[in-house]
Amino acid sequence: MDKRPWEANIRKVVPYVPGEQPAGDRLVKLNTNENPYGPAPGVRKALREMDAGGFRKYPDPAANALTAALAARYGVGQDQVFVGVGSDDVLGMAFLTFFNGEKPVLFPDITYSFYPVWAELFGIPFKTCELDSSLRIRKGDYGQPNGGIIFPNPNAPTGLLMGLDEVEEILGRNQDVVVIVDEAYIDFGGQSAIPLVSRYENLLVVQTFSKSRSMAGMRIGYAIGHRDLIRALNDVKYSYNSYTMNMPSIILGAEAVKDEAYFQETLGRIVATREKTKGWMRELGFDFPDSQANFLLVSHGQAKAEWLFEQLKKEQIYVRYFKTPRLDNRLRITIGTDEEMEILRKALEKLLQFADVYAG
Repeated sequence: MDKRPWEANIRKVVPYVPGEQPAGDRLVKLNTNENPYGPAPGVRKALREMDAGGFRKYPDPAANALTAALAARYGVGQDQVFVGVGSDDVLGMAFLTFFNGEKPVLFPDITYSFYPVWAELFGIPFKTCELDSSLRIRKGDYGQPNGGIIFPNPNAPTGLLMGLDEVEEILGRNQDVVVIVDEAYIDFGGQSAIPLVSRYENLLVVQTFSKSRSMAGMRIGYAIGHRDLIRALNDVKYSYNSYTMNMPSIILGAEAVKDEAYFQETLGRIVATREKTKGWMRELGFDFPDSQANFLLVSHGQAKAEWLFEQLKKEQIYVRYFKTPRLDNRLRITIGTDEEMEILRKALEKLLQFADVYAG
């Protein structure tokens, strides 16, 4: 079929592919790194007491209730906090705002797969830096000329963590560009780079409510950085969409930040389950990087990942499979409740009885 004239003006991109969101009550969903526990009690209380009559008005464009709560939690100025509709919105806005040079933006070759999508969408030159044989970021690769740097810490989907000294080493080499540290999973086992914001004006740290704060459905993300970076982000936001945050997200997000005890309790439960899962995964013959996130990236020498993925789905157990180079024989498995992980263990034990038939 010949191309229609108006199609010549359509932007063509290869989109990000999100994890499946299957429906059903009896499934075990371990494919999108959601938190298996509900949000803080204060969130539930605020939701019950919310006045729906306020929905007729536009929300506060500055999301002051939420930025004030985040500023207090992290000990920064309110003018150092930017919020958006999930960390994807914040990161996409950061790409649009800060990566406008002629030199390529650098990020790992195995990392969050939205990065190349944004770069291509916004026409940003980029270069991927190959992880080493242990799937770790090689700090030396980030000393080459560039127009900006972004990397997750812990990295996704490997779960591997860089120490704060390593993050600072990359920062020290790149003070003439904006460096973004994507900390979607930092609460599960690492030290945040937020304290470095006071020393590095070019550092932007991005976090999310979707993982550790159990609020993926509310779509809340935020960035913390020097006030000049935040001002630049807001200038772009107000030129694009002034009302990115809805009223319930602002109110409920602020309540979530206030309950530190509940936050630490649920984090502890997930970390304990993760470490227990590592133990029986090794006993079953799985290999994986030592994740400090709320997921494991596993492979098995006698069973193909794609086959395991399909067989688990038949049992209503959903994990993530990436059919891409260097990842095509690995599964990313979210850490769920102890009960969910026990269901997974029993299913894998059963499937691995046939591993010799499906060996890679």
